[in-house]
Amino acid sequence: MKTLPYRLSLLEAASDISGGHLSAGTLVASCLERISQREDDVRAWIHLDPAKASGSAKEVNAGPLSGLPIGIKDLIDTVDMPTGYGSEIYAHNQPAQDATCVATIRHAGGIVMGKTVSTEFAYFQPGKTANPHDLRRTPGGSSSGSAAAVADYHVPAALGTQTAGSIIRPASFCGVVGYKPSYGFLPLTGIRPLAPSMDHLGVLTRTVKDAGFLASTLGRRPELDIRKDVGDFVPNIGFCETPQWDAAEHSTQSLLRDAASRLGKAGAKVSDITLPEIFASLANAHGRAMDYEVSFTGLFDVINHPDRVSAKYRERFNAGMNVLAQDYDQALDQARRSRTALSDAMGECDVLICPSAPGEAPVGLDATGDPVFNRIWTFSGVPCINVPGLVGPNNMPLGLQVIARFGDDARALKAAEWISRHLV
Repeated sequence: MKTLPYRLSLLEAASDISGGHLSAGTLVASCLERISQREDDVRAWIHLDPAKASGSAKEVNAGPLSGLPIGIKDLIDTVDMPTGYGSEIYAHNQPAQDATCVATIRHAGGIVMGKTVSTEFAYFQPGKTANPHDLRRTPGGSSSGSAAAVADYHVPAALGTQTAGSIIRPASFCGVVGYKPSYGFLPLTGIRPLAPSMDHLGVLTRTVKDAGFLASTLGRRPELDIRKDVGDFVPNIGFCETPQWDAAEHSTQSLLRDAASRLGKAGAKVSDITLPEIFASLANAHGRAMDYEVSFTGLFDVINHPDRVSAKYRERFNAGMNVLAQDYDQALDQARRSRTALSDAMGECDVLICPSAPGEAPVGLDATGDPVFNRIWTFSGVPCINVPGLVGPNNMPLGLQVIARFGDDARALKAAEWISRHLV
């Protein structure tokens, strides 16, 4: 049976379009039909204009993303669509120009499908999105809509951002690939800052190769497009419990250990890696530094719209106002030193693997889950990839997180691709 267009991966769709087997109009129409069937339940979109998307499909630029529909997180500016940053304060905000990543997508021939739901200012107050695998459960956050839209086949790819766990955690909960590149690899211009020293732009897709392909286009980094570079690469893997291991559910711990065993049997060298002492307090340092920076980026909104920011946002803002600058500086220094410490601790390992989240997506839409397994890696700025494929005790998706040295993103992607093929 021929695959329905909306179910094609990003690279499958690109191949069919370039080969003349599929038109951009047909692909967009198929995705819009899927959205019309599912959006009332999943609620992944905050702004969607079917007529505009269909019109864009009629005249697309030639380029690597030609004719490919992509979802844009509502934290990211778009000149022709409102950008609300997940807040009612900015519900009618119309940016004067596209964010650099959006302009790059359009220039490369991609179609901006619409704006996906974000939590408030990409922090912890949830939006309206539900997990497409179980509508009672959270999709994670803050890239809630992007993860849900990709998982539910609304679009083959979407942009997300991460300052704590906002790409990896929803990717794990929704069962898709989430790729947070090394800090600074992708441009942040035109994206609402939360904590600038640790804000990352990233992507959510249904395959690892899709993630590398899209990121390579966004950052003009051809080494991230691993389609022709996987070859006979077999990764040397470090199994890392991390200082947060006790926060993982027992089922998650068992699934990760079993996955490590299976990867070893598939040919990878797998060894246990213990992180150095500097990582023991790095998650707490990340929290302090993040709150400190939020007390600056959120200052205007808290002062001028005190009744229109959530209690969760105000709580973290107030906590940040009480962080001393010297404590913030020490936290940043600890993050910088952790990169070198990680590289040394990894030894001959190409990548580490650890949980992406404590367990399956929790029941309830009033919270987005705990980023406990993401904070240290985000603060270090190292590349992280959620590889889907595990299934929890409630038959919900659960991801495995792949981590590499800072700047070693191509190797991380190649390892994640190998792991994805041998995890099932």
